[in-house]
Amino acid sequence: VNNRAFHEGLNMAGIWKLPVLFVCENNQYATEVAFQYSAGNATVAARAAAYGLPGVEVDGNDVSAVHRAAEEAVERARAGNGATLLECLTYRTRPHAEGMGDFGYRTKEEVEQWKTRCPIRRLKREMLETGVGEEELSAIDAEIEGQVEEAHRFAEKSAAPDPATATDHVYAEAARREAKNPGAYAPGSPGEREISYMQATLEALSSEMARNPTIFVMGEGIGKRGGNFRSTAGLYDLYGPVRLCDTPISERGFVGLGCGAAMTGTRPVIDFMFADFVLDAIGEIVNQIAKMQYMSSGRLKMPILLRGCIGIGHSAATHHSGNYYPMYAHFPGLRVVVPSTPYDAKGLMIRALNCDDPVIFLEHREVMGLKGHVPAEDYEIEFGKAAVVREGRDVTVIALALMVHHTLKACEILEKEGVSVELIDPRTVAPLDVETILQSVSKTGRLLIVDEAFAPFGVGAEIAAQLAERGFDDLDAPIRRLNGVHTPTPYSPALEAVVVPNPEQIAKAIRDLVAE
Repeated sequence: VNNRAFHEGLNMAGIWKLPVLFVCENNQYATEVAFQYSAGNATVAARAAAYGLPGVEVDGNDVSAVHRAAEEAVERARAGNGATLLECLTYRTRPHAEGMGDFGYRTKEEVEQWKTRCPIRRLKREMLETGVGEEELSAIDAEIEGQVEEAHRFAEKSAAPDPATATDHVYAEAARREAKNPGAYAPGSPGEREISYMQATLEALSSEMARNPTIFVMGEGIGKRGGNFRSTAGLYDLYGPVRLCDTPISERGFVGLGCGAAMTGTRPVIDFMFADFVLDAIGEIVNQIAKMQYMSSGRLKMPILLRGCIGIGHSAATHHSGNYYPMYAHFPGLRVVVPSTPYDAKGLMIRALNCDDPVIFLEHREVMGLKGHVPAEDYEIEFGKAAVVREGRDVTVIALALMVHHTLKACEILEKEGVSVELIDPRTVAPLDVETILQSVSKTGRLLIVDEAFAPFGVGAEIAAQLAERGFDDLDAPIRRLNGVHTPTPYSPALEAVVVPNPEQIAKAIRDLVAE
């Protein structure tokens, strides 16, 4: 209750009158720290008033009192009157965790005194006083002991899990299905319509929301306003405030809400505007969303799409410019998508909205306004299928997001010099299409990785390691990387310009590599 997730949850429940019963089992200690010490306000129930909610304090060792308080709260929620915070005052008589010492922060006398207030014994006395027979209660005890013993014997006799299953349920089986109307990389043909990157993603989202009523969007300003980047423009008029839900500035709260919603079978889209902002919810993403399918042995799916802006440009400085795809790609359970063109953005967005895995959909600010050829019909692009943007013979260049467009400009410069570049856009970094890169390097013998993100521990390092391991014999020169400078993003336009690779730098890096 001293964690911001608690406060963000109460606030959202308050503003939306959600039918929620919040129960704090106040056992007097925050792990090994006394709650009276760790809380500026040690009355948890009183905190509800700050969010417009009723707070009820009850003796948590009195089963009947808890039942009465919970019954009133449930009736209130079902009547549409919103949430209640119920604080049950109780005690933890066992150590916080098995094998831990227990009396460095509390006394044996304190523990023994609380044991005398055992809620089970207390309920038994109450039931005996109301006429329930001792024999009936003894029969209940015997039945429970029998169930526990049966479960114990079953566990002891069961074989250990098959080691071959250690990686089962990291991703949803359904994610392996074939894409509908699969799209191949297509530069477009004369006369085909052109729309912007953001229009392409909006078209994909609009089409899928019309088809699938379980899709809803949460984020700051995505309702009537239509999103900071017009990512939901016009959808509020079609679907209203429930499916286009404006949120308070509480990323951990609404990302956590999206996690729970996805577990029920709905399909949340979390629009967090700038990728820097959702770092406040990294625990929800890494510890819950990415792991839920694995922890539930596949019983729970996690069809959630988390989208936001990345990339350096327009003097957005340190808190609006991060490129975080290397970090997310490190964690099992997440799909990480980084489109560079309107065509790819639409196809990958539709794929994400039909996937049972959590998808991190990162959109570079400097490509959102770019226009390109996009078919009007719906189509999907499978994750883990790189695009060969330009074929060549002398050198392979891997580039992501804005760097794809910078590299294309470099290719035009180099073509006049007789240098033929094969440009590959991975499109997704988790999964990463290493096979396409290997095939290209087997032809060109040289590899340059151009990435706006930092070099240390980045996507380029992963590509280089895999190519060195699997394609070493095809290399005629060392693998080279060209990355953004390893520094927080500066505000000054003059400084910002020198921390991001530009077409001239890319052209020079290619020349140097071809000359080796």
